[in-house]
Amino acid sequence: MPKKILVVDDEKPISDIIKFNLTKEGFDVETAYDGEEAVEKVEEYNPDLMILDLMLPKKDGLEVAREVRQTHDMPIIMVTAKGSEIDKVLGLEMGADDYVTKPFSNRELVARVKANLRSRDIVKKAVEVNQQKEKEQESNDIQIGNLLIKPDAYLVEKNGEKIELTHREFQLLYYMAQHMDQVMTREHLLQTVWGYDYFGDVRTVDVTVHRLREKIEDNPVRPKILVTRRGVGYFVKQQTEE
Repeated sequence: MPKKILVVDDEKPISDIIKFNLTKEGFDVETAYDGEEAVEKVEEYNPDLMILDLMLPKKDGLEVAREVRQTHDMPIIMVTAKGSEIDKVLGLEMGADDYVTKPFSNRELVARVKANLRSRDIVKKAVEVNQQKEKEQESNDIQIGNLLIKPDAYLVEKNGEKIELTHREFQLLYYMAQHMDQVMTREHLLQTVWGYDYFGDVRTVDVTVHRLREKIEDNPVRPKILVTRRGVGYFVKQQTEE
């Protein structure tokens, strides 16, 4: 069954071009032209991925992303015509997994769509494998200080309370927790967690790490779990300091 993509852009010619190129790649594509229609289409169509323009009538892309994230965890690629750093950061903070800036090439957009879907499938497969293993052996939960990662349930708890993480935040934390104390460069994380070989901005990694720290650290300014190795990258510590 083909993956379902929802394209949300109020400029119909752009939507048509994106739909044409994605359909040509074998995807099932639906379109929406304003923010309210986008939220409705998400509920009706239940897409595997959404391409979401930032500037929309009725509800802007940030509001759409915020609402959708309350009930859905599919990857969201935010599209902005402004190209400013603040728009990219806001999009990621509202729950987007990735972004592209207009004008973009069709090749780049298709590559990002495939990378986000591939990354999501890898995590789903890992969860399925872990669930199977759980039937055969003890739990695959990962404990880091007061943080408990439950890959089988696809959730994270802090002091016994569930933490709401986006799809990408969970992927990043789980991957790094599986490689405890191993320093990862931004480029390596972009390639392995986001699935990019050629496209992508390492700033995406920094913003996601920042948001993740806000949720899992007692003091995000002085992190004890997700730590920076200056000049190299990030790593998850095996033991946290008291």
